[in-house]
Amino acid sequence: MLGRIRQAHTAAAPQPWPYDDIDRGYREPERATALTGEALVELLVDRLVDYKAVVHRCAADAVGETVAARLAGRGARRVVVPVGLDPSWRTAEVEWLTDEPALTVDQLDGADAVVTGSAVTVALTGTIVLDAGPDQGRRALTLVPDHHVCVVREEDVVHGVGEALTRLDTGRPLTWISGPSATSDIELSRVEGVHGPRLLDVVLVGS
Repeated sequence: MLGRIRQAHTAAAPQPWPYDDIDRGYREPERATALTGEALVELLVDRLVDYKAVVHRCAADAVGETVAARLAGRGARRVVVPVGLDPSWRTAEVEWLTDEPALTVDQLDGADAVVTGSAVTVALTGTIVLDAGPDQGRRALTLVPDHHVCVVREEDVVHGVGEALTRLDTGRPLTWISGPSATSDIELSRVEGVHGPRLLDVVLVGS
C-alpha cells in the first residue's frame, strides 16, 4: 500500500499555487476602520495598561531622562543594553552592560533590567515587536532580565497586525511582546515573570 502511495505522489504533477490571484479583500475592513494620530496612540496605551505594562509618554529629547527615572524607580543598578542603543538614552547612573562581546546567561540573569528600542508596535493588540535590530539586540537580552524598559516611537505604531507585517522582514528573529510575561495554571492563578520579564515599562516617544 505504501508503495502505491509513493507511486501516486511521484506520478502527480506538482500543483501551482496562484498566490497573486488570491482575493486580498479581507484586508480592506482593517484599513477602512484603522485609527490614526492621537486616537491610535490612545488605543495602544489602553491595551498596554490593560496588560499591566506601565506607559510613560515623553518627547524625543527626554527619552534618557525618562528611562533613567524608570530604572531608578525599580531600583536597577546593573542594566543590559544592545550594542546599537542610542547613547542619549543611557544617562542613568548605573552599571551599563553592553552585549559586546555577548553576555553570558549568568551575566544576563544577574542584571536588574534591560533597555531596548523596538521595530513596530500594533495598537489594536497592544503588541510590541522586536526584530533583533541594532537597538534591540538578540532575543535573550529581553527574556532573561526581570525588568524591560522598551522605547516605542509613535511613528512606529500601526493599527493592526497586517500592517505591522508589511513593515517587518519575516526572515528575522521576531519577538512579539504583549505586556509583561504572564501565565496561569488550571485554577487561573496568574503568575508573572515565568517566561520573560515580570515588569514592562514602555517609554512612548512623541513624533
